Amino acid sequence: MHDPMTIGHGVQIPLSEITLRASRSSGPGGQHANVTASRIEAVFDVAASEALGEVQKQLIMTRLGARVTAVAQDARSQSSNRELALARLQERLQLALRVDPPRTPTKPTRSGELRRLEQKRVQGLRKRARRRPGDGDE
Repeated sequence: MHDPMTIGHGVQIPLSEITLRASRSSGPGGQHANVTASRIEAVFDVAASEALGEVQKQLIMTRLGARVTAVAQDARSQSSNRELALARLQERLQLALRVDPPRTPTKPTRSGELRRLEQKRVQGLRKRARRRPGDGDE
């Protein structure tokens, strides 16, 4: 992963703001896994970031919290897991910063309205047929 990490919309986070921690992995590697710290945890402190604006920080903190974490222990090598953890962190931050366009309300179509009324009529007939004879026929 290159420095800085591009999140989108002109937002770039320098890797110096991301804390990388290595620990022993429970994943693949056999006996090799018992002696190497190949599990990587990438932690990004949103509140302490200087690369993000206040609106972006607030958006990320409401969706993901004050500290965003990504862990990788899929590969045997520490460098591969480092790339995976940074890619996962990047993806989580991109999703948190994404703003969905507002929904524009629409009216139901005429055929949809007729279909709904027909289904209601059929359901009413079905329920009426289940009644005991003489109930509610006043």
